[in-house]
Amino acid sequence: MSASSGKSPPQQPPISIRFLFGGSAGMAATLFVQPLDLVKNRMQLSGEGGKTKEYKNSLQALRTIFRNEGVTGIYTGLSAGLLRQATYTTTRLGIYTTLFAHFSKDGVNPSFAMKGMIGIAAGGIGAFVGTPAEIALIRMTADGRLPVDQRRGYSSVFNALYRISTEEGVLTMWRGCYPTVARAMVVNAVQLATYSQAKEYLLSTGYFNENLFLHFVASMFSGFCTTTASMPVDIAKTRIQNMRTIDGKPEYKNALDVWVKTIRQEGFFSLWKGFTPYYFRLGPHTVLTFIFLEQMNKAYSKYVLGNTSGGGGL
Repeated sequence: MSASSGKSPPQQPPISIRFLFGGSAGMAATLFVQPLDLVKNRMQLSGEGGKTKEYKNSLQALRTIFRNEGVTGIYTGLSAGLLRQATYTTTRLGIYTTLFAHFSKDGVNPSFAMKGMIGIAAGGIGAFVGTPAEIALIRMTADGRLPVDQRRGYSSVFNALYRISTEEGVLTMWRGCYPTVARAMVVNAVQLATYSQAKEYLLSTGYFNENLFLHFVASMFSGFCTTTASMPVDIAKTRIQNMRTIDGKPEYKNALDVWVKTIRQEGFFSLWKGFTPYYFRLGPHTVLTFIFLEQMNKAYSKYVLGNTSGGGGL
């Protein structure tokens, strides 16, 4: 970005609009990628505890789910996915865009390190707010892989939250909060910072303009970096949130216990189990979320604030 030219910086959308757009963008993206989230969760739970792996690869998992559970089965947990975005993404993107604007001075974006710090703060707070919906999502997407007599059978995300709180206690809705927050800090530090930095770099080359193609390229790069960095934390989070209590004892003590048992029973690279569906879920979700967010911000700036020269605010 260019240095100050003496002109006052363009007016920014109010904080409430930033939060609204952040959640709306995440929810819109989830409508497209929910089946991939389902496959990712099933893949991460496959082979748990040294059992025979249920799925050899992502394609087989998708075919099996489709065959056994039907068309609607691949959208299992959609209500939880949407609530997760309404809580987690509303909070994280609202905080990130607000802090990003706050630390942008005279038209100059924050440094890469500052973007990372903003991402960590936004992700951690957002994850805490979104953990109950996250647990409901994990359980609902995992249910179909269990024998009928062992399924929880939640009818919706609200039924899931009600039953979890009444049958297992309110605090159970924040089970796995630590790895969830840790994952979110990693995801947001990498995802948001690399997206902003990649976009800034691509614009500086002179080969890109502020348009959908720029957002797509920056998003795909961000999605790959985020997937690689966050998968070990994500698999710990998934298994802790889905675990049962057996003879009064939980299956795992903490994230470290998950990693130790997983590596011992399934091998080191099993920490990246489900990489393909995770990336093809996270990549498109990142792309769609940022594209929707950028377009909403640009439309608001143009039609409400009268600013036609700015980007999407990231």
